[in-house]
Amino acid sequence: MECTETAEGLSRMYKVKVPASELQTRFDAKIEEIRPQMRLKGFRPGKVPAAHVKKMFGKSIMGEVVEAAMKESSEKAIADADIRPASQPNMHMESDMDAVLDGKEDLAFHMHVDIMPEFEPADTSKMKITRPVSEVDDAAIEEALGQVAENNQKFEARGKTAKARDGDAVLIDFLGKVDGEAFEGGAAEGHSLVLGSGSFIPGFEEQLVGAKAGDKKDVEVTFPEQYQAEHLAGKDAVFEVTVHEVRAPKTPEVDEEFAKGLGIDSLEELKKLITDQLQAELDNASRAKAKRALLDELDKAHDFELPPKMVDMEFDQIWQQLQAEMDAGRASDEDKDKPEDKLKEEYRAIAERRVRLGLVLAEIGRLQDIKISEQEVQQALIREAQRYPGQERQVIEFFQQNPNAMAQLRAPIYEDKVVDYLLENVKVTDKKVSKDELMKDDEE
Repeated sequence: MECTETAEGLSRMYKVKVPASELQTRFDAKIEEIRPQMRLKGFRPGKVPAAHVKKMFGKSIMGEVVEAAMKESSEKAIADADIRPASQPNMHMESDMDAVLDGKEDLAFHMHVDIMPEFEPADTSKMKITRPVSEVDDAAIEEALGQVAENNQKFEARGKTAKARDGDAVLIDFLGKVDGEAFEGGAAEGHSLVLGSGSFIPGFEEQLVGAKAGDKKDVEVTFPEQYQAEHLAGKDAVFEVTVHEVRAPKTPEVDEEFAKGLGIDSLEELKKLITDQLQAELDNASRAKAKRALLDELDKAHDFELPPKMVDMEFDQIWQQLQAEMDAGRASDEDKDKPEDKLKEEYRAIAERRVRLGLVLAEIGRLQDIKISEQEVQQALIREAQRYPGQERQVIEFFQQNPNAMAQLRAPIYEDKVVDYLLENVKVTDKKVSKDELMKDDEE
């Protein structure tokens, strides 16, 4: 392997070359390693000729060899240079990959990597922050109990002549037709529909307001253009609806029976569960405010050269997000009225702050030997997968097969552990505040 280095500030570029002869040696060794385990029709187990293995699987095996060679040579280049990378190297292929895989050309690539700046973290034991705290009050508990009751409404039959109102449930049969023909999935009997719930096609529920038991009604609607069933998207439809019963919502009384109906032993236990949940929300908000104050102090206490590519990548991510917000009409009036060069200046300062704080937290974590366990990573992976019901396996496999994605999953876990350590180390003064003050967005 040949390697040359170019340095500029905190940026390093390494040009690496692995001779084709070395790749061939690795390739031949890989063939001999896997031949004893191969089972191919027409050959005795473990007796497949090397030439046949090369013919059948040569390109894919050489691909594995090249991938391993790039990984090993890049790691060796960094180790030989005795540097601490601030981020994952960016690899750029210089060779013709097809020629490399055919054994006709050396493997040549270069990689860019930013290195960690040399700095001494500030003495955090001398830092002081104020942490706003709040406790759940009886009014919040009663409000939450009322919301639980609202969410568990029951419906009782109205009189036979009662007209359905918004919020009532109607028991209906329906048959949907497009161009006079019934379509699959467009019929049901004894279906309970809450008017105003938005669970049916737009315009359907509104046409049943005022209906009463025994009514038959043709409900005319148009399927949305983005409807999940493509053959129905944008089509006009008529639903033949029969109303069997109109039911009024009734909010249950919050008592022992209600709690047991939720599968909870007692009303007292229900109140405790709600109190704990509400307090956890307040505690999370309190920690977020304390973290923000801590990061402000860390930012003020550190000033050192930043790896340029890290700043560029962070700025590009922020800028793309801002552009998306502007395109969607969600950008703040303040940002919309600023010239682009001024906006870029402000958001680059934000990018620099994020990179600086990331490096400070990483260095403190390294010096304090803070680590995250595989169990913590797996729990985070499971939580991420659960955000995509029905696709959990694919999400887990994606992260397992993509080191960069896994690194992004690990980063906030590690950051939180370092922040927890610092909150134990700095001088924290708790200040009691109201719930509204605690939950108020500092950016407003």
